[in-house]
Amino acid sequence: MGLSVGEDGARVASGLGMLFADGDLVAVRAEGGVAVPAGGGWEQVAAGGVRSEVLEPLQAWRVHFEDEDDGDLGFDLEVRAVSLPAPLDEDGDVARLGGMAGYEQLATFEGTVRAGRGERKVRCLGQRGHSWGSPDWEKLSVSRTLGAWFSDGLGVTGVAVRPAKGKSHADEALGITLLVPPQDDVADGPATPVVVEDPRLSTTYDGDGRQVAAGLELFVGADDEVPHRAAGEVVCGTTLDLGRLQLHSAFLTWRMEGRTGVGRYDVLRRVDAA
Repeated sequence: MGLSVGEDGARVASGLGMLFADGDLVAVRAEGGVAVPAGGGWEQVAAGGVRSEVLEPLQAWRVHFEDEDDGDLGFDLEVRAVSLPAPLDEDGDVARLGGMAGYEQLATFEGTVRAGRGERKVRCLGQRGHSWGSPDWEKLSVSRTLGAWFSDGLGVTGVAVRPAKGKSHADEALGITLLVPPQDDVADGPATPVVVEDPRLSTTYDGDGRQVAAGLELFVGADDEVPHRAAGEVVCGTTLDLGRLQLHSAFLTWRMEGRTGVGRYDVLRRVDAA
């Protein structure tokens, strides 16, 4: 869900909700240009079937999604942060080129999901982020965001943006952060963000430009000789046409140094650059 300010100064909201079940997309809803009541907070905003509420800043939220045509498809989840915010540096290459700043947090999601077969209780790891700014798509061709979440509390979050004249990953500005769980003596503390000094991201695409697999090599310190490595494989996804932009959204299984996790990888392309 996003908020923006129109030329007349009025705030408008946009929202995108998706629900997969057993590898298939069972519900999707997108909406933009929804007027926001003057002085209203997030709890008064609903767009694309999505509504969210801040329970405790930077700590807890509630998110609700309902399909437009079928009330048996949707979810109600409480979200709780298990990491400190991993900021996207406003002065870094990614923020300057992409026109956005913000932060991401590893979180637990707990509640109910309705996927056409009754109500299911879920509790899982995921990611919650907040970003602001105004991307200039005259200067950009591709924006990619990813997250990987592991049961031991380790997380990976990243953003890559490609300039309009860029041809490959090598032309992109890339920022990746590890969310490192606490040591045994502070086991109840939040995961801590550690910026990766030299991140490398590779992606395999199919003939239609949809991601199939991804790989990470993360040299965390400037003097590291051996990187941390991770490999992800897409298990489900979909493509959405959003006017001038096209979104390839996918969920992956990730493997990293003996760990198995899940995550999301989105590729947002300018249509005339696809």
